[in-house]
Amino acid sequence: MMKSVVEYKDYREYVLDYYRERKRSSAFTWREFARLAGFASGSYLKLVCDGKTRLLEEGAKKTALAMGLLGFEYDYFVLMVRYENAKTDVQKKKCFEEMRALSDAHHVKILGSDLYTFYETWKHSVVRELAVAMPGAKPHEIAKACRPAISAADVSASLSFLMKAGLLTRDIKGNYHQTNRSLTTGRLNVVAVAVHSLLRQMGEFALDALDKLPISERHFSGITMGVTAETYAKVIEELARCRKRIVSLVADEQHPDKVCRLNFQFFPLTENLKRVQGTPGKGE
Repeated sequence: MMKSVVEYKDYREYVLDYYRERKRSSAFTWREFARLAGFASGSYLKLVCDGKTRLLEEGAKKTALAMGLLGFEYDYFVLMVRYENAKTDVQKKKCFEEMRALSDAHHVKILGSDLYTFYETWKHSVVRELAVAMPGAKPHEIAKACRPAISAADVSASLSFLMKAGLLTRDIKGNYHQTNRSLTTGRLNVVAVAVHSLLRQMGEFALDALDKLPISERHFSGITMGVTAETYAKVIEELARCRKRIVSLVADEQHPDKVCRLNFQFFPLTENLKRVQGTPGKGE
């Protein structure tokens, strides 16, 4: 028995599961599937599931009907396709929030929706750290410790969400504990949009810190360098290793006296010089 479409976050996974389910109980073929959906190419939907092409809006609607999706399930499938095809974070965010509203209305949780909410704002990650670092603290005390300061109501709402999402637990003494010391977004594409929002917020805080904090309380440095594509990849690998080492350094910290943010930023300041100068690349 297949799961409801609202339990999926990737339309390709749903189409493939639908095909396999039909195939198990009949002589169903990709050609028959494509015919039912009104596509001229008998292999089109297989190519979609293989990631070699994609559904467009009209194709999504035809495919949804071919799979017997109606009502909110039809709408949800089309939204998944729309999300995948969205060009900007703003468009993706709008689509995902509509998907989440549909799933919530029918009491089904989208995989990754809690992490999406977690990364939407910096408040959740900071409150998650402070709740453990300040045992017994009231929401208004945690709020005052934040920089910039937030309201006690914000802290209470964040604590409620973190508990409901399983990112914090509370013992009989009322003290909070993290269920996992560190978090990762894994391979959830839906979370990436929220992470982008968080990175922008943290970038703005970094600029404020540069102006407002004394040198003794912040560390900023940077390197401007010329690299090849190969060296670029090596630097990315080194940054990943460095990040893991830093996570291991703080993982066993029992009594932190502040919550800090470390940003890793590595981006181009110029266009590709070979394209600008018209210089032939390797093998040309």
